[in-house]
Amino acid sequence: MAEENSWRPPADEDEDEEVDEAAYKTVKDAVLFVIEVSHSMLTAPPPTDAKKADTDSPTSAALKCAYALMQQRIISNPNDMMGVLLYGTKKSKFTGEDESSDNPAYPHCYLLTDLDIPAAEDVKALKTLAEDEDEFKSLMVPSEEKVSMANVLFCANQIFTTKAPNFSSRRLFIVTNDDDSHANEKTAKSSAAVRAKDLYDLGVLIELFPIIKPGQEFDKRKFYDDIVYNQLPTDPEAPAPISSATRASCTGDGLTLLASLLSNINSKAVSKRALFSNLPLELGPTFKISVKGYIIFKRQEPKRSCFVWLNGEKAQIATGVTTKIAEDTARTIQPVEIRKAYKFGGEQIPFTPEEISSLRNFGEPVIRIIGFKPVSMLPIWANLRPATFIYPSEEHYVGSTRVFAALHQKLLSSEKIGIVWYIARTNAAPVIAALYPGAEQRDDKGIQSMPPGLWLIPLPFADDIRSIPETPNLIRAPEELIDRMRIIVQQLQLPKARYDPSKYPNPQLQWHYRILQAMALDEELPELPDDKTVPKYKQIDKRVGEYALEWGRELQEQHQLWEKENRGRAISAATGVKRAAGGDGGAVAKKPKVDADTGGIDDATMKKAFGEKRVEKMTMAVLKEWLGSKGLDVKGKKLELVERVEEWFENK
Repeated sequence: MAEENSWRPPADEDEDEEVDEAAYKTVKDAVLFVIEVSHSMLTAPPPTDAKKADTDSPTSAALKCAYALMQQRIISNPNDMMGVLLYGTKKSKFTGEDESSDNPAYPHCYLLTDLDIPAAEDVKALKTLAEDEDEFKSLMVPSEEKVSMANVLFCANQIFTTKAPNFSSRRLFIVTNDDDSHANEKTAKSSAAVRAKDLYDLGVLIELFPIIKPGQEFDKRKFYDDIVYNQLPTDPEAPAPISSATRASCTGDGLTLLASLLSNINSKAVSKRALFSNLPLELGPTFKISVKGYIIFKRQEPKRSCFVWLNGEKAQIATGVTTKIAEDTARTIQPVEIRKAYKFGGEQIPFTPEEISSLRNFGEPVIRIIGFKPVSMLPIWANLRPATFIYPSEEHYVGSTRVFAALHQKLLSSEKIGIVWYIARTNAAPVIAALYPGAEQRDDKGIQSMPPGLWLIPLPFADDIRSIPETPNLIRAPEELIDRMRIIVQQLQLPKARYDPSKYPNPQLQWHYRILQAMALDEELPELPDDKTVPKYKQIDKRVGEYALEWGRELQEQHQLWEKENRGRAISAATGVKRAAGGDGGAVAKKPKVDADTGGIDDATMKKAFGEKRVEKMTMAVLKEWLGSKGLDVKGKKLELVERVEEWFENK
């Protein structure tokens, strides 16, 4: 597949900040499925009386799993690699070999899809094999000879070495139901363990997907404990190891096994982007540890479209070129002749690149703790951008993990947050941020959904806070109406009163990719999107239908009572000021404004208003009278009067 077009229109260029792309660390993932082909793996589950019984054999389900994962990766992670290697087949095939070869390099190993960036043709071929019964049976013929697992692992080693030598994440998924591949063969077991150690030294993580046969257990101690190495827990980029075996279900939706495999695979997705790596976290003038920062939450959008040229033998991406010309002479302007300028007082003030860099340089990248505050002092609105998750790193400062863990536990137990000075990268603007401790979270199955760590929450500066708009004097609902609505809200609570984003895919994004996939793979176009955000109206009606009708009747009664009490008066929607209603629909004569609050206000009342930040809500007459009683200037706009009152109390 072609790389994404890097050309962008001039309007899309970032004029505010020069981002140092070298500071970002992109993690590429290479996944190789190794699927066993044997008589037991090709045997479908026994038939049952269930409406939706499993009909797929473990091998077939694993191929469909690889097909589904390839569909996901070809769109969501276009730079990741995937491959499928079958072992135990009668036929043999490797890179550069033909099926009819008399001396295959790796006997009974069939490289179905080479490790590479998935293309539409690869997905079509895998789909055809998974769904075409005749083609599946012609290839999936088990070998009568025993397959050497050392040979299989060495084959995988060669694939990773030649196809993905520099990838940060390389994973080998073994799908099998044989827990003792070399029973009573110590030499074969020892050779397989050596090959597994070679893969581990190469940086390849072996993941086992054990398929449990009905009525039996999969005992990893017999063979696979020497093959599968647990990843170091101190590596935050490492995928989590498998916690439990994948059971072949006898009931379900026909692809229960596939769904279970996909669920395990998705839970082990690696961190795709690090915002910074080995940034110093400064606890004191000479006390630093090293941390890494990750973007956990980021809005996903469809890939940007690009222009293609279709008149050649093969479609090619068109490369855009931008040329600047002089307005008067139409002469081409060279980049060295152009300077950046900022408008000030009607004039353009030019800057050299060196001056621009010096303006943006606030020091080396660092996270510097400048104090601590209670968690209760962090308001819910005080975050300008999504928080950054940070985790310790031992690369620059040995002992960072212990210090980080102690800081995290202390903040968590004391319900405190740190206030930090934060510069993410060179030439980045400094940020005041809250260092918030996050506790570990696990789902119902005990699987970790969020690791423990610290979150950097960017806080607003004074320039970032806008003035609060004036709100009208709204009508408060009576208690009877509030009580009835409280019942409705309680009945419509989410499970465990928490929003789970994993249950609600973006419908616009999913619809875009579904149409794109259908067109690329020559599938039928879907008619309607699968929108998980559409309310379940029947369940809502069943839960609160009668309560909602009662609330509506109560609202009608309360509205009639309010009309009787406020007959002859209307409320302005804009200001909330009550005005007399005009007779016969005629215009109402405008009366001069009379301030009702011109009476004297004592210092205690004004001090209370200052403490509650309600001074700006007082009228001009009240502010002038109070300022005059203190011998202060009463001239100017309301904002100036408010500032004088606040300064008086601050300097008192």
